[in-house]
Amino acid sequence: MSPDRVVAAARAFLGTPYRHQASLAGAGCDCLGLLRGVWRALYGPEPEAMPPYRPDMRDPLNAGALRRAAETWLVAETGPLAAGQVVLFRLGGLAEPKHCAILVSAERFIHAQERLGVVEANLSEAWARRIAGRFVFAER
Repeated sequence: MSPDRVVAAARAFLGTPYRHQASLAGAGCDCLGLLRGVWRALYGPEPEAMPPYRPDMRDPLNAGALRRAAETWLVAETGPLAAGQVVLFRLGGLAEPKHCAILVSAERFIHAQERLGVVEANLSEAWARRIAGRFVFAER
């Protein structure tokens, strides 16, 4: 998928308020909802129903679910950081990633964050060292 199309679809969510489990630009979304909304903009309907998940990071029932979904529906990326890539982040010292975002460039990303909503931010060293996986949207 063209990185420009992915970034444009993600940027359409900028300013959207944070809403747990939501995925609508302008109305509300969380980090996974951002990816779901971008998927719909690129491909149409989502490939599977989204099960309920807790807003906190310490959800043992869904440990590893974000990585498994990325491995199922996206294509693993091993090259340099680049626009259009989906990045997964480990947070709070957890082994499995619990946060996701879309790179705008090798230095910036778009994500949904509580109290801030969907924002474009710098990929600081603190964020970069938490990257737990990178993927791209496949051509369809």
